[in-house]
Amino acid sequence: MRYRILGPLSVTVDGQDVAITAGRDRVVLAMLLLHPGRVLGVGVLAEAVWGADPPATARGQLQTCVSRLRRSLPVDAIRSDPAGYSLAPGPGELDAAEFTRMAAEARAQNDPVLFRRALDLWRGDAAAGIDAHGVRLIASVLDQEHVAAVEDWAELELAAGRARDLVGELAAVIDRFPLRERLSGQFMRALYRSGRQAEALAEYRRARTALRDELGLDPGRELQELHTAMLTGGLRAASPAPAAVRCLPRTVGDFTGRVEAVRRLVTAIDAAGTGGPVVAVIDGMAGSGKTTLALHVAALLGDRYPGAHLFVDLHGHDTEQPLEPAAALLVLLRQLGVESERIPPGLVDRIGLWRTELAKRRALVLFDNAASSAQLADLLPTAPGSLALVTGRRRLIGLDGVHPESLSVLTPDEAVTLLARIAGARVWAEPEAGAEVVRRCGCLPLAIRIAGSRLAHRPRWRVADLVRRLGESALPELAAEDRSVASAFALSYEQLPEPARRVFRLLGVNPASEFDAITAAALTGLPLPEAQDQLDDLVDVHLVDEPEPGVYRLHDLLREYAAALAAELPAAARTEALRGLLDQQLNAAAATNLPSYRRFVERDVGLLVPLRPDLLDAVTDPLARLEQERPRLADYVDAAAAVPELLEFTWKLPRAAWRQLFMRNYLDDVYRLNTRALEVLERTGDRAAIATVLNYLASVHYRHSEMEESARLLERCIALRRELGDELGLTTAKTNLAVLLSDSGRWQESIDLVLEVRRALAGDVGPDVLNALANNYQRLGHYREALRHHRLRLLAQLEVRDPTKIGDTLLNIAVIKHRTGMVSVAVARRQVRVALRLLQRALNPHGEAEGHHELALLLAAEGRTAEAIAEHRRAIEIAQQVRNREQESRTRCGYGSTLLLAGDVAGARAAFEHALRVAHESRMPHPIAVAQARLGDSLIDDSPAEARRLLELAAAALAALDAPELRDVEKSLAALGASRAGPGAEDHLRSSAVGGTMER
Repeated sequence: MRYRILGPLSVTVDGQDVAITAGRDRVVLAMLLLHPGRVLGVGVLAEAVWGADPPATARGQLQTCVSRLRRSLPVDAIRSDPAGYSLAPGPGELDAAEFTRMAAEARAQNDPVLFRRALDLWRGDAAAGIDAHGVRLIASVLDQEHVAAVEDWAELELAAGRARDLVGELAAVIDRFPLRERLSGQFMRALYRSGRQAEALAEYRRARTALRDELGLDPGRELQELHTAMLTGGLRAASPAPAAVRCLPRTVGDFTGRVEAVRRLVTAIDAAGTGGPVVAVIDGMAGSGKTTLALHVAALLGDRYPGAHLFVDLHGHDTEQPLEPAAALLVLLRQLGVESERIPPGLVDRIGLWRTELAKRRALVLFDNAASSAQLADLLPTAPGSLALVTGRRRLIGLDGVHPESLSVLTPDEAVTLLARIAGARVWAEPEAGAEVVRRCGCLPLAIRIAGSRLAHRPRWRVADLVRRLGESALPELAAEDRSVASAFALSYEQLPEPARRVFRLLGVNPASEFDAITAAALTGLPLPEAQDQLDDLVDVHLVDEPEPGVYRLHDLLREYAAALAAELPAAARTEALRGLLDQQLNAAAATNLPSYRRFVERDVGLLVPLRPDLLDAVTDPLARLEQERPRLADYVDAAAAVPELLEFTWKLPRAAWRQLFMRNYLDDVYRLNTRALEVLERTGDRAAIATVLNYLASVHYRHSEMEESARLLERCIALRRELGDELGLTTAKTNLAVLLSDSGRWQESIDLVLEVRRALAGDVGPDVLNALANNYQRLGHYREALRHHRLRLLAQLEVRDPTKIGDTLLNIAVIKHRTGMVSVAVARRQVRVALRLLQRALNPHGEAEGHHELALLLAAEGRTAEAIAEHRRAIEIAQQVRNREQESRTRCGYGSTLLLAGDVAGARAAFEHALRVAHESRMPHPIAVAQARLGDSLIDDSPAEARRLLELAAAALAALDAPELRDVEKSLAALGASRAGPGAEDHLRSSAVGGTMER
């Protein structure tokens, strides 16, 4: 949908014009568009259509107009209101709103390109052709905003030296706004700097006459001073008197972006003043636009250096050898007009002559494509008043007293704008395709220029055609005649020493987009310090980026180039490099497990290949490194899946990382990694590995309350473990199934299964079995047995030193002791806070939600309902984040109970209703029954029939479960006529948070 009001009113839907022909309809629509989102009363619209004396039937006629418009526009575009009508275009739908937004951004960034895009939206006077007074009043405001933007844009263009390009456009705008003094002054300057001094003076006379005739005023001081400067020669024309030398190459006319880089460079040069010589160094990767930026800055500042504009290509990264300083001085001296016979043969004498000649003039010298600091040392100006601009792919750290500017790639918006300036309006007509082109070009200016040139020379191509040609491997397509992105990269690569080249090639084997020195060392087999040194060298020549300290990455196209180099290596070398990387990742993931858990990891994956000591010692914080590597684990698994010799890593790596990913609620990662592993294993038929993957894939469905799918996976796992005779694996899977049965409300079945596991272990039970028993007894209301098993579990966990499990067990113990009257509310609250802090420090959101939930119930019991409500909301928020519907339903029930205590019956019912909806999503009978019971209790006074229905449903379900909450529901049914509020059954609702974790 597009509404256009900056010119004649027009509407398009899906690119097709919508005819709005009736005059009154156009007035009404124009008024709504000129006041977007505002409700316009019938009186305002009537006055716009008919003037000050509307007919008696105005309201009915306006309704007819709106009805016709609604038939032409999308449904609900025009909204009715008791006060009138409104139309609120969506983002990007109204050209006036887009103009205002882009003009504001252009002013904030001093960006002439953004101004140009904003001004290109105008097709004439706002709402042209609609003469209604109300429309013209607001449209004139838009017209004034338009001319103000023209003036701001013109000022930037004049400052950039593009006076000739302005003359025609400013002349047209002055015809519409003949009394704007700033506009006249800009027109005069543009004419004068274009060598049209007589016309500039004539414009002053025209403006003076117009101001006197229309307003009875003389021109303002600024316009008069500008006129005087032109008469006395005090204003420089755009084509200044030719300098002694002008040797800079042609710059591009479509320079785009780099606003901040230009600002920093100009500011640094301004700050240096006329003291010593100024040296600015622009470095960046091949194709990043270093020379283009340097030429742009030279054009902006060139008039400050009238003595000479010099240029020398130092061939630092070229097919030729880098230019020797003596040869560079010969080029520069000849540009200055020094005769050949006067140029001495020796380097020292040439340096002396160069400095002598440069001291005579204010000169600008562009040293392009520098190879090293040593190459430049004797070439840089030494006399005050000169400017040296240096470009190179290598960071020239050896130069002192310079302003360095490292170029990154363009921003996506800048990249699309550059593509449009090269290829034309097709890019704006296909914005998604344009964005995809620059994405595949990695926002690299050279790549965009080549892609844009291909499009510009093929007028029948759509932008989408170019996207298809680029494909997912863009590098081969980014070539035009003798220019290509790959050859630009090759020049940088081939000038590296062999050790650095080897590291760069092997980085092409790395499947991840970001990496650290440890990864590079594992991939290359180099000692860590040497790998770090090689990475630093690659960063210095911009073949590798370092976006933050210690984190490295390859630009997308460089990564493709490195992968192409790696593909030329023998397959065995690539496999060995990738094996080294995956071994390091596997060891690092395993190191995140506590020692007592690591033995279970090695039970599943086998003994790990010992890691090199230098890499082992480098990982000082395994958990922090796993957090850093987590987004890349899927890349490693996919890479392993593509190499037959490395398929084992597809499931071993997810297994080693599982505990921390699961506890920190990275369930999407657990699911994605294990699903990919299962796809591979189903093809290979490794039944033991399949059983392992099924166990951990089930944990995701369990945490999301998808109990049927979790049980299906666990039962398949148990069958495989039984076939393989793996008793330890079998007990683990059965314990996990018992946890699942417990959370599903099948408590006695769960107890029976746990006792079966206990017998199989001959009484040698660990904390997991104790936890499963404790939870079941707690849910059945057998608090004495539950407390005993929780205490035994705590003793076992203190040996393990797992803060998550210790925190969860302490939480359960505090809750049971309070509910059995062993401790006061205040004591229980302090104990719950201790447990909550442990769970928070362990970064376990599931357990944290339980802690906030229990703390809220205790605060409510103390009458501190405001604090309790805040804790409930935090618990609900976390439960939603972890997407555990059973937990969310339970926490919402607790929230509703506290709201009842606070007297908010309506809020409590809403909480119970929400809890019931979420419980139904979980398809678990116990949370459904509890939510029905709590909602039924809240409706006893106002809707006794509905309350009875809900309570009877809850009673039937709870009786089938043998749940202790049944007693409270029976009491409610017996006393249905009496109102009841308070925590009630909620006191029994808690189920263990981390205690129900799928283990090992």
